[in-house]
Amino acid sequence: MAFLFPQKVLFKHCDPAGIVFYPRYFEMINDCVEAFFDQVLDDPFEVLLRSAGIPTAEIQTRFHAPSRHGDALVLTLTGNRVGRKSFTLDIEATCGDELRFRARSTLVYTDANGQSQPWSHALKSKLDAFTGAPL
Repeated sequence: MAFLFPQKVLFKHCDPAGIVFYPRYFEMINDCVEAFFDQVLDDPFEVLLRSAGIPTAEIQTRFHAPSRHGDALVLTLTGNRVGRKSFTLDIEATCGDELRFRARSTLVYTDANGQSQPWSHALKSKLDAFTGAPL
């Protein structure tokens, strides 16, 4: 399965040369992840983060081409691996047929004090279903 997240490149994303300033891509990635938890897993961050956390433990990104103000990007999120306490996902951003970046990110499920903990049964089941892992 894949989750598609459209993202228009806005003025706020760009540097004075009119191209996306690379840290803004990480904000877009986080926006995509937050929308995924809300729309696919039915666990919106505004509820989930009252008692737990989902910090990014690792992220690797390769930039392939610049994006410019006004470009219509599509971020495609796919599940890579669901661990007992973590979730590794891949995000690919395209504009039309052109690849702009690829990222692999590992999220960790934590308690309110920031200590890693196993996914709740319900959330792990949803992540497994999304990634196609055997239930």
